[in-house]
Amino acid sequence: MSGPIRLDDTSVWVHEQGSGYPIIVLHGGPGLDHHAFGSYLDPLAERFRLLLVDQRGQGRSEPVRLETFTLPRLAQDVIMIARALGLERYAVLGHAFGAFVALQNAVDYPGMASQVVLCGGVPSARFFRAVERNLTELEPAEVRGRIEAALEREAEARSPDEFAAFVREVMPFHFADPTDARIEEYLRETDGTIYTPDVHQRSATMGSIEVEDRLADVAAPVLAIVGRHDRSCIYAASKAIADGVPLGELALFDHSGHMPFVEEPERFRAKISGFLDRHP
Repeated sequence: MSGPIRLDDTSVWVHEQGSGYPIIVLHGGPGLDHHAFGSYLDPLAERFRLLLVDQRGQGRSEPVRLETFTLPRLAQDVIMIARALGLERYAVLGHAFGAFVALQNAVDYPGMASQVVLCGGVPSARFFRAVERNLTELEPAEVRGRIEAALEREAEARSPDEFAAFVREVMPFHFADPTDARIEEYLRETDGTIYTPDVHQRSATMGSIEVEDRLADVAAPVLAIVGRHDRSCIYAASKAIADGVPLGELALFDHSGHMPFVEEPERFRAKISGFLDRHP
């Protein structure tokens, strides 16, 4: 079941799978949509009601004025989606940029989500300082060169096709092994993505997440999932979240980069199920 849900100033598209305890699922990007998870979360729908959101202005959601695309507004959207669906208790799962939104939501609205799962999150932009160094150390050199060239052209990706090509070119950076055959598998899985490059370009000027000094305000249990080889949202960032949140837990995936739901999918799903079982 899929369809639009009306918020106050726009509507967002929600793809629903399964039944049971609801999990609001937030994709990364920005500029992507719920297809970013491919079918890797589908087995969770045997136990949970997955509500995969195309966040505001992205995917099949209604276009928005770009000045409304801010982390606080996206965090508020999560509350409004839950209310529109009549959810009294629910979990929030976010990956990458979706994890930033989920964490902002947990800080701004303590206790509204009953559980929070962050995959590849950061509490502060200071953790992004490691990205440049991690790129310079990436091997093989041929792959590194392609990624560097794509990043230089990032601001020129103005059409959906150009942005899709950019995403494809930088994807090896997000896997523990930049030559992993599963990169192509993942790109096939996400072939239905509707790309919104204008939203992605907006992220360059919207400001980053800065909630490290507010983590103690988070009331919900938080599971911070991170790949040991994540080059963009590094281990130290997830550890800071797990240490700073009163009910924080850290799950380290030794064989993953930024994409543990692709690189270690069975363990990823088991960690989420176990976490929700421990915090019913």
